[in-house]
Amino acid sequence: MSEQHTYRVIVRGTWDGLTEEARARLLAEAADHGMASMRFCEEGSLSYEPAPLKHFSMRYVVVSDATDGEEMAGAIAEDRAETALRGLGYGFRDLRSTVTDLDTMKINRKPASRR
Repeated sequence: MSEQHTYRVIVRGTWDGLTEEARARLLAEAADHGMASMRFCEEGSLSYEPAPLKHFSMRYVVVSDATDGEEMAGAIAEDRAETALRGLGYGFRDLRSTVTDLDTMKINRKPASRR
């Protein structure tokens, strides 16, 4: 069994070809998808600004084989984003992802303060 790594992936994209119904729904739900809603989770977390309604991001947690690397984690997250957005009836384009491997991330800890 190969080693599993946990990745945080941000998928960014541009709204494209939104129907009037989809646009109205996004604008009506914008308050639920602002800065406060941003979190990393397996099912994805959608965030966007309503004005202008142009770009969006989705945050995912992806667990996959370490040997597959960050590129595979990004592809998995982009596939999840495409599936979710199509399921909601939202048009989009230009998906791109930024991946962080939490298992190889270096944590800089501040030394304890002296009294």
